[in-house]
Amino acid sequence: MSATPDPDSGGRGPDPGANAMTDRFHDAGERILDALLEDAPEWAGGLGDHRFADRLADRSAGADARRAALLTDALGALDEIDDLLLPTADRVDLELLRNRVSADLWRLTELRPHTWDPLDQLPSAAFDALVSRAALPLEERLRALAARCAALPDHLATARARLEEGPGMPRVHVETAVDRAHGLAALLGADVDALLERAPGLRAEVAPARAAAVAAVEEHAAWLAARRDRATGDPRLGARAYAAQLWYTLDSELSEDVLLTRAESDLLATEEEIAEAAAAYEGRPRRPGQVREVLDRVAAEHATTAATLRPACEAALEHLHARVREVDFATPPDRPVRIIEMPASRRGLAVAYCDPPGPLAPPGDEPTLVAVAPPPDSWPAARRASFYREYNAAMLRNLMVHEALPGHALQSAHAAGHTGPTRIRRALGSGTFVEGWAVYAEDAMAGLGWADGADRDDRLLRLVRLKSRLRVVINAVLDVRVHAHGMTEAEAMALLVERGHQEEGEAVGKWRRARLTSAQLSTYYVGYREMSDLARDLAAARPGARRRDLHDALLAHGAPPPRHLRTLLGLGRA
Repeated sequence: MSATPDPDSGGRGPDPGANAMTDRFHDAGERILDALLEDAPEWAGGLGDHRFADRLADRSAGADARRAALLTDALGALDEIDDLLLPTADRVDLELLRNRVSADLWRLTELRPHTWDPLDQLPSAAFDALVSRAALPLEERLRALAARCAALPDHLATARARLEEGPGMPRVHVETAVDRAHGLAALLGADVDALLERAPGLRAEVAPARAAAVAAVEEHAAWLAARRDRATGDPRLGARAYAAQLWYTLDSELSEDVLLTRAESDLLATEEEIAEAAAAYEGRPRRPGQVREVLDRVAAEHATTAATLRPACEAALEHLHARVREVDFATPPDRPVRIIEMPASRRGLAVAYCDPPGPLAPPGDEPTLVAVAPPPDSWPAARRASFYREYNAAMLRNLMVHEALPGHALQSAHAAGHTGPTRIRRALGSGTFVEGWAVYAEDAMAGLGWADGADRDDRLLRLVRLKSRLRVVINAVLDVRVHAHGMTEAEAMALLVERGHQEEGEAVGKWRRARLTSAQLSTYYVGYREMSDLARDLAAARPGARRRDLHDALLAHGAPPPRHLRTLLGLGRA
């Protein structure tokens, strides 16, 4: 440990008792984190820790009891740490770990999604990581894949038993799980064959396990499909459970009532802004219906197709590589970023996601993957066309700011470079920080312009950025009203289409997502508000600092909840 006095210590020198408590926390924190990682092999792999790549999590009732005991013991060990004797950074890490353990215990014993959510029981990401990522040597990947395939039939049989005994599955979860199960079966087909062509000596070990796994997944999909019409569980959490979910997800003192009030107020303000932007883009005075007309014209003029969706994303990403450097926004990531089509095994929730190498992975040249999903094949032609209008080339520019540069891809690279006495900060990233930074980056880049001197481009970018901000604000309104106030589909669609100016396909997808998730949709809005306030306050505290230095400072502490980042930056309370 450094002998430098903690800024919170009033300038006093090292305290032997404090040093002992710090060492005790580091030891306890690492042991607890290791136990959590071993208990959740899929999560560990996503973080880049592949020690358990040959396993799937045990989801049996007996394992639940062992897991509850582990989490209870971990909370007891953390409660024995005197946080007043810890340096600021360790106090933050203690709170991060305590929140994670508490959240896991609450979800295990109170929310219990493994008894009613078939998506929670389907380990698609565990297989996608081994098939799609080259984080492990090829032979090691294939052996781990064979082991997971061998474990999958029992894993899914256990899942069916737990779901059969549960309170009832919601239909939207069943439908999505069926599609993902078919996607998982497909993932284990041609992609695995391609890996085996490079290591034919392992075919005899992998092929039988793979065949059994595919059969088990198809059996599981059929079992779920047979229960689709009887799946009458309510996907809404209800006010009490939603309040707890929001607390643990945001790690913020913001209540759902305050969140809803702020979001609905910001919705009105953003509607005013986009009305001004539409008038400026059109070069005419404001008038009723103008925003929708202008956005419809933009969507039609810039509409993508199945053939142009990915190239449009790649073109936007290429431009942003240069633009982030031109405006000196932040230190660029040192790893490549690649656009891929979203695997079918992971579709049904969001249109795009960013998949960086795990923050616990050793340094390497593994790319960050930005996955974009086409509309579902099951959609009618008119709805598919509406998707390509919604995700037109102009909107994809903003999407690539969010998912790639300087959003998630840049932020995740900075987070992976964070060093500390434990792995806690790298392992326990906050969704509020992650999504908040990406939405803040959208705003900041729109303010800097898409290209120097291109006024028409800048007006277009401002217009689509404000449409995206409407989406962010409405995300939070939808999240709270669906889960805590029983919002109906008709009410949700009116909000999304009439006030959010979303295409029908996007609105249908968001209604589905609002029921499949809880609290996650609020991370965008809450994170955006908190990160924007942090950026403003940091600039005021460091007058004359360069834009790059300010943004690098915001990204230098991993991905903690914004309220903790404020403490780490020495900015006090908001």
